[in-house]
Amino acid sequence: MKLLVFVIDALCSQDLEWMKTMPHFSMLFERGSYVKSILPVHPALTYSCHTAILTGRYVDGHGIVHNEILSRGGKTGLPWHNMRRDIKVPTLMDYARDAGLSTCSLSWPVSGAADLDFLFPMIVPYDYYGYEPEKWLEGTASENLMDAYFWKYGRYLRGQDRSLDLFTMAVAPDLIEDFGQPDVMLVKMCDLDSVRHTYGVYTEETHEQLRKHDQEFGVLLETIRRYGDFENTNFVILGDHGQTDVEDVLNINRLLVKEGFIKLDEAGNVESFEAFGHSTGLACLIEVGDPGNADQLQRVRNYLESLKADPNIKLRYVLDKDQAKAEYHLEGPFDFVIESDRNVSFSDRLNNTEIWASREPGDHKIGMATHGSRPDRVETTAFLACGPGFKQGVVIDQANMVDIAPTLAEILGLSMQNCDGEPMKGIINPHESKR
Repeated sequence: MKLLVFVIDALCSQDLEWMKTMPHFSMLFERGSYVKSILPVHPALTYSCHTAILTGRYVDGHGIVHNEILSRGGKTGLPWHNMRRDIKVPTLMDYARDAGLSTCSLSWPVSGAADLDFLFPMIVPYDYYGYEPEKWLEGTASENLMDAYFWKYGRYLRGQDRSLDLFTMAVAPDLIEDFGQPDVMLVKMCDLDSVRHTYGVYTEETHEQLRKHDQEFGVLLETIRRYGDFENTNFVILGDHGQTDVEDVLNINRLLVKEGFIKLDEAGNVESFEAFGHSTGLACLIEVGDPGNADQLQRVRNYLESLKADPNIKLRYVLDKDQAKAEYHLEGPFDFVIESDRNVSFSDRLNNTEIWASREPGDHKIGMATHGSRPDRVETTAFLACGPGFKQGVVIDQANMVDIAPTLAEILGLSMQNCDGEPMKGIINPHESKR
């Protein structure tokens, strides 16, 4: 059997009712099964979640705590995770490759230089609008795809109107026709996430973007009908996280400056700090300047705890690193995790002197909507599947993101070791899976 995984960034569980009415998505409801609510990992960020999808591990297992490569020292604007080597454990694709299956990954995060048959990683910086995107792809994408398609479709990655989704959907059908359908193929789409950051969670624009993704999925279906093995393909659609409409934006580091926890030099740069915030969007990781200083840790905690009573900030929780690991399997270079009980998004910028700021449509942390918080915050995401390895007509109310990798592995006849999740037996067709 073969597997096609079509990931829609920021797909929300409540999108399912729309999807049932669309010509291509509807096939999975009619011929397959689905999970209404998939709980992401904490923080519910794209890179942390995509890595959980492929490893079946929480953040403390796979090591991708943020889109950004966090490090101590009160730094912002850090580079993003790009390379497969950043992931600490094997992925589903590693197991598939070792079993002799052909593997393909298009626009998947944290996949640069992965050992796959066909690879175009999500690696050109999201804010790059120049005309030389190939400098990030050379040596990180597979040579066969660079040679076959970059000359023809690289234009979609250049300039102010660059579009990773256009690039992905130009390459994907050509690859199936030219090279044959890979046994395991991952295709990741970005634009629904961008539209929700720009306009909000449920708007006409998001509805229209979901229809575009339905049309893109339809292209892949027809390509596999014509050039692949449609009847023996398992089709999976899933999201990585939901999104939540933002009410307010809190400049956490400006607040910490005001309260004396961060000292700036005359140029506005960090001179020293006792506490520094790294935004994940709807949550924030707090780094203590000297985490070995018990008094400093306690001062910072006492202050953060006091923000629970602030009627505007209204923190829901203050978790230290041990509590974060115990409750959410979350660990990294931070000392506390905070999140508001309101729909407050955190900014970690220092160039804005105001403590409260305006939403910035399109921004991935402080846009009209965002994500990056605890798993059960509205909205969660979803999982749909049909094909010979899946039962028909089963609906599961809720499962965990770490259940996805062992489920897909079982469909492929593979056995992933040391996963935090379990196969979703309720939707697996035991007579048709390879196990």
